[in-house]
Amino acid sequence: MLLYIFGEVNLKLKKAFLFQLFVILFISIFCALGTWQLYRLQWKLEIINQITVGLNSNPVEYSNLMKKNYQRVNTKGKYIFDEQIYLYSLNDSGKPGYDVITPFRTHKNENLLVNRGWISKEFKGNPGINSKKNEEQKIVGLLRKVYKPNMFKPANDIENNVWFSINLKDLNNFTGKKFNEFIIFLEDSETKVPLPKKISIDVPNNHLKYAITWYAISISIIFYYLYFRRKK
Repeated sequence: MLLYIFGEVNLKLKKAFLFQLFVILFISIFCALGTWQLYRLQWKLEIINQITVGLNSNPVEYSNLMKKNYQRVNTKGKYIFDEQIYLYSLNDSGKPGYDVITPFRTHKNENLLVNRGWISKEFKGNPGINSKKNEEQKIVGLLRKVYKPNMFKPANDIENNVWFSINLKDLNNFTGKKFNEFIIFLEDSETKVPLPKKISIDVPNNHLKYAITWYAISISIIFYYLYFRRKK
């Protein structure tokens, strides 16, 4: 009889311990998610600040040594249209098309990449999207860092010149040139096609809302646990 009673007590203690363990585990997970969102919030605010400062700055002469994200720059040189690539992209309305990425040779003999803007699919390969006179010209744009593609991006279809990410190694194989990890987003163009991409501070920033949600779930679990303990 005593063994049975001790067995029942031991079983209840094990269940109570496991329940507490699960409560602590889930609270820890949701608190960690909330904290991670706060780190993401700080990162996003820094990005917005960089964009704000960059958009309101005067353009400076470009150099391959520059490492400042969202810096307005200008330079002179020539586009290399024969090595132009088409980066799959959606416009502001969600229509599929391509960002036209064109190598540019500066008057300092530096190679750089220029995002000249967005085109719809039917304009891919159309010579009309390029300048008729390939003369030296001045460009002004916003310098942006090229980040490594994530694992969910498809591989670039180099043979058909359809790209899903700016992979510097693929670009080196395609053009025979080396580029640094920054690209210039053209501010204006002499043609309506490609349409230059407007970069603004209006970027999605829901990290605070997500953080509050995760912390609220953690608090709800604590209240539920205390209520359950009180009933017991």
